[in-house]
Amino acid sequence: MTLGGQILTIPAAEAPQFAAEYYPKLRRITPVTSSDTSFTPPTITGPTLMLRADYRDGHEVELTLQWAYRVGDNEFRVGVDACGDPGYRDLDIENELARRIDAPLERFGLRAPDGRLIARARLCGLETMRFTTELQPLLTGLSEIVVEVTGDPVDYREAGESLVIGVAMDAVPGQADWFDLDITISVEGNQIPFVSVFTALASGQSHVLLADGAYFAVNKPELVKLRRLIEEARALTDADEGPPRISRFQAGLFDELAALGVVTQQADEWRRQVRGLRALQGVEPVPVPSGLRAELRPYQADGFSWLATLYAHGLGGILADDMGLGKTLQSLALICHVRQEDPSPAPFLVVAPSSVVANWSAEAARFAPELSVAAISDTLRRAGIDLDELAAGANVVVTSYTLFRLDFDAYASQTWSGLILDEAQYVKNRHAKTYQCARRLPAPIKVAITGTPMENNVMELWSLLSITAPGLFPNPAKFADYYAKPIEKTGDPELLSLLRRRIKPLVKRRTKALVAAELPAKQEQLLDIELPPRHRSLYDKRLQRERQKVLGLLDDIQRNRFTILKSLTVLRQMALHPGLVDAAHDALVCAKIDVLVEQLRDVADGGHRALVFSQFTRFLGRVRDRLGAEGIDYCYLDGRTRNRPKVIQQFKEGTAPVFLISLKAGGFGLNLTEADYCFLLDPWWNPATETQAVDRTHRIGQQRNVMVYRLIARDTIEAKVMALNARKAKLFASVIDDGNAFASMLTADDIRGLLT
Repeated sequence: MTLGGQILTIPAAEAPQFAAEYYPKLRRITPVTSSDTSFTPPTITGPTLMLRADYRDGHEVELTLQWAYRVGDNEFRVGVDACGDPGYRDLDIENELARRIDAPLERFGLRAPDGRLIARARLCGLETMRFTTELQPLLTGLSEIVVEVTGDPVDYREAGESLVIGVAMDAVPGQADWFDLDITISVEGNQIPFVSVFTALASGQSHVLLADGAYFAVNKPELVKLRRLIEEARALTDADEGPPRISRFQAGLFDELAALGVVTQQADEWRRQVRGLRALQGVEPVPVPSGLRAELRPYQADGFSWLATLYAHGLGGILADDMGLGKTLQSLALICHVRQEDPSPAPFLVVAPSSVVANWSAEAARFAPELSVAAISDTLRRAGIDLDELAAGANVVVTSYTLFRLDFDAYASQTWSGLILDEAQYVKNRHAKTYQCARRLPAPIKVAITGTPMENNVMELWSLLSITAPGLFPNPAKFADYYAKPIEKTGDPELLSLLRRRIKPLVKRRTKALVAAELPAKQEQLLDIELPPRHRSLYDKRLQRERQKVLGLLDDIQRNRFTILKSLTVLRQMALHPGLVDAAHDALVCAKIDVLVEQLRDVADGGHRALVFSQFTRFLGRVRDRLGAEGIDYCYLDGRTRNRPKVIQQFKEGTAPVFLISLKAGGFGLNLTEADYCFLLDPWWNPATETQAVDRTHRIGQQRNVMVYRLIARDTIEAKVMALNARKAKLFASVIDDGNAFASMLTADDIRGLLT
């Protein structure tokens, strides 16, 4: 052999080693030839990209990427990341091949972000499945790469079509209304732990892989919905551990679970208890009791049938019809029905605002004269009443929220056919003693009657449901986190829809627009009042003073809430008349009263009658004095008025064109359809309060169009309150009337807005 002009002799036995190991390098340094036929230079071929897949147990695979070359009859392999050149490598071709491979190698750890190939990768679990089912078949079809497989790969297969969800339930010992859920999932007939599926869903995995190679996607609609339902069941119960749990009031949740799969077992007690909720989904008409002396409108008959169905199945609920649609009448129909079914039942206990107690007696005498109604207007001790004796002779006992709270032990010791909470917004504060009394009172059913089951926030709705349907949302903190906060913060449409579905069987609401088409129109108008110069100057100075004080308190709004509200109240009074804040300004002209008197003259001259509302009795007193001076006849009602029923009757039967009413004393419980004009002298940030006031006249029985006037002082806090009022009205509509949501709380930003 000639090497660079020198003769080199290779022993015959070492010729193969020389050809394989030394020749490739030597040929690049100098020409290598044979002087005879004793040595033939080997042919060098390659590179070929080799992927070795070494399968292990437990869904693991070791991947190795190498370049393969042949030098004569010998094959050599080097890792794709190996350095150095043994002589046979062609780095340019290697780089070109690596660039040409059209496969997602980076997804499996075989290619770096800069495009370099990576020699080794270890895959496990779902990545092994994806390599086997996705990458390996793709690479096998490429000419630039050869795939070698060692070990025994699992038979990976999509098994989602065979997935079956099973739902079973068992009664919880010692808790009559509660049932444990048992959720099972089976694939190809094999049951798998639900916890593994739930974990995959919660951690964002795309598939669940079983030991035998079967796998299924967890983004299947039924599994996504299953996760949401289980999260809901856990979120709304008191138990943080153990199986998910539901109560009889959550039949809707169970129905949605059952719709996802196969119901393998239902507790007999569950079937019995939810029969009532099933009945509420399609209430059968119940004959109107003979003791009711009234012709029910179709929606009232439907409401009565709903109440009767609730009673028959021992369920409570909320009758949330618009104000003025006859909720008291529907309740009286229920009481007559119960008495007709059982001539000697225990009495119903009706708890109402003190201003409405007498109205209950009057309505019962009018529509259900056969009922014996006992109205309690003082504490039992002061009135010398023996409640046992009184209840024994009555079909209905009516008392006020205050007296109910003060004499709760006596009421709790009685046997009642049911508890009816009229104007139930009085128990919306779950921290108040009255709420606790309503929740603790033993009664087979509890019905809340209110046109405004939610005035300021979603937790008020929870309060009423926790009394009437205590198993629906048992934990207030979890309800707040799951429903209230997201709805109030973002108006989450899916959560709103879900909440409405959950409460639908137990909340009956009809609006005037839907069921009382014959009700005359209600027209509303803002009267913009320009403050006189002196009044404006005093208001602006006080605004600067209160703004400076309040803005410094907003960092701790809860601790300073009383002081903040006091400042806001002062500004509202200043917008009405500076004399309400400082007697030194009593003699100032009041532009708002001037406009009101002018309007009331027109009302009286036209043969109409008007209700005039204000939250501030001192301002209402100023209006009263002015009407007296102008010779305009009026009636007057505030919280200090004695013989309230007589004053109301005096207006209803008399000819006085004006009825002055404080918002607190007459905002609800009155039927004043004799008036067809309504004047609101000062706006309030609770829109439901104003609506209640207007509905004293815009209600069933009204024959004339109702005109509503809101008197607003321009460029004052009143205008800001109106804007806030409009926003807050949306929350009620979003949850109860299926409108759009908004954040309802009086936040620091709200208060800043009122002061700017």
